[in-house]
Amino acid sequence: MQVLFLTAAAMIAFAANSVLARLALADGSLDAGSYTFVRIASGAVLLMFLVWRTHGRAALQPGGDWTSGLALLVYAAGFSFAYLALSTGTGALILFACVQATMIVWGLIKGERPVWLEWVGLVVAFGALIWLVSPGISAPDPVGAALMAAAGIAWGVYSLRGRRQGDPLLATSGNFVRATPIALVIVIAGAPAVSITTTGLVLAVISGAVTSGLGYALWYRVLKHLTATRAAIVQLSVPALAAIGGLALNGESITLRFSVSSVLILGGVAVAILARQRRS
Repeated sequence: MQVLFLTAAAMIAFAANSVLARLALADGSLDAGSYTFVRIASGAVLLMFLVWRTHGRAALQPGGDWTSGLALLVYAAGFSFAYLALSTGTGALILFACVQATMIVWGLIKGERPVWLEWVGLVVAFGALIWLVSPGISAPDPVGAALMAAAGIAWGVYSLRGRRQGDPLLATSGNFVRATPIALVIVIAGAPAVSITTTGLVLAVISGAVTSGLGYALWYRVLKHLTATRAAIVQLSVPALAAIGGLALNGESITLRFSVSSVLILGGVAVAILARQRRS
């Protein structure tokens, strides 16, 4: 029951990142550059505190590396700027699909050969993604979709690199610390467009310290108790939770295109994951 509760809390935290970003950015409570910086900086502070509590002086020698820190920044910046134009659920769905696509393509490059059922699931999922972002009355903003796709690819790269890290908490803390000064450069570069309110700052801090920093710490804790397949399957809930959050808190509507593409994308990925488990 404890694992189930912590897993659910981590998934809600991940979905909440999309809801909080949309709340802060949609009405201009905070500009995208500042949101990115505050989110990463507050996440770094929280993670450094957790490292200090669990590893003592290791907090002064953060793990991770600059390549992963840069991937983290690309993810966070693309995420923020994309949510200037995308609805909560659509952004989360595009992000999730592109993360999965990145990891699948890397597997193919490394020599993995999917069975036919995996191919069916993947074709259905990514065909639905193409349909979701293709031109039409209910299609998402193309620039926002491209930015979120870039964020998803960056997060996929970050996740793949993270598999080689010994201590995920140390590595994540170090990557957040490294990304913080680069994020500040984005704020300085966009200084004329900076827009800061107390509400926006509070939302960014919650996203960075609680739903990102604490959410990642929770996820790393429960990962030890989940198989790779179960961990992948439970993450299918994040886009759906984000869409519900956008509906309830942001007053967004759910279009037919989004509903159908969600079922096809999440269902296709689920089929591919289960087929991969049977193959292995």
